[in-house]
Amino acid sequence: MGIYAEYLDRKFNITQLVQERKNQLSRISQLRGGRDVLVFAANLANGRQPIAINYTDLLPFNDQLSNLSGNAIDIILETPGGSGETVEDMVKLLRAKYESIGVIVPGVAKSAGTIFAMAADEILMEPASSLGPIDAQISWQGKVFSAHALLEGMKKIKEEVIDTGSLNRAYVPILQNISPGELQGAQNAYDFALELVADWLVRFKFREWTVHQSTGQTVTPEQRFERAKDIAEKLRDHGRWKTHGRSIKIEDLRALRLRITDYSEKAELCDAIRRYYTLLQMTFDSNVFKLFETPRSQIMRMESIQNIAQPAELPGGAQAIAFDFVCGKCKTKMRVLAPFEPGAPVPQGAVLFPADNKLKCQGCGTEHDLATARRQLEGQAGKPIVS
Repeated sequence: MGIYAEYLDRKFNITQLVQERKNQLSRISQLRGGRDVLVFAANLANGRQPIAINYTDLLPFNDQLSNLSGNAIDIILETPGGSGETVEDMVKLLRAKYESIGVIVPGVAKSAGTIFAMAADEILMEPASSLGPIDAQISWQGKVFSAHALLEGMKKIKEEVIDTGSLNRAYVPILQNISPGELQGAQNAYDFALELVADWLVRFKFREWTVHQSTGQTVTPEQRFERAKDIAEKLRDHGRWKTHGRSIKIEDLRALRLRITDYSEKAELCDAIRRYYTLLQMTFDSNVFKLFETPRSQIMRMESIQNIAQPAELPGGAQAIAFDFVCGKCKTKMRVLAPFEPGAPVPQGAVLFPADNKLKCQGCGTEHDLATARRQLEGQAGKPIVS
């Protein structure tokens, strides 16, 4: 049986799900020699919320970091990318505190997530994991595209003018709508990732690379820098990867002469990481869209649930959430009460959240599965529904 099927069969409530995540994080820490573990993850399937890395992530990231006290850390990273400048600030926080940093990518760490990984002393992936190109994306006239593509387009126009001695009139509207400052901004964005990644590779990933394995000769600072710059240039080469969302796998990274640890070759560590990653995705089945977590603490960012009221204090001191459910077949509206403490009185006209998650429409008798709603509500309340 697969890990996901196993966990589904166990029918975790929210409290059990959190505890099992913590158990697997502690297990990862133990298997990695007692290193601290910090999760920085986003729900990649959520297109409604700001899942990209941004400056508002610095506060919860640093808050969870303050709960740790070792001298080595592993960051479990799941992200579509985002602000490289924010990543730079996060790495500075980590480097001020830790002598050794590992980045574990069980799923996806694209764009700025890849930049983050390049700041590590060790990158841990498995064949299913992927990084992505670090070519800067810019917004222009309501569209988002590669800074490299814009610069290359401008370069081709210039070359055509030099070759023909005239400007094709079809280019005039394009040139009228872009300023020299915007072009310089695109160039700066394009150069930023290259310089940052090359610097980090030299200072951290390659700092123990002192001898050429093939010849036994000493590695010079110049050779270390040239290797780092070559890798950074290839990672940002839009012409090489074609699309910003392209997956870069272990074999691609090794072909760039970058050393990657394949944790799937270590059975127990692989099992612990895969179990945590499965539990993480199950957590994202609720209304959680970002998670910052250690083995002993967590901060969750959640989106509000449509048609669900905020937790209300009911008579008798019981805590509950009430929400309206509309039958998709007959449009009958029902008021449903989800209590989080036993003995909560049910207001007149409301129905109690069903213990088996099966809600029967009072209008047409259609049965609706509220399993997803249960996960969302329990995620919002931080405790299981009592029904």
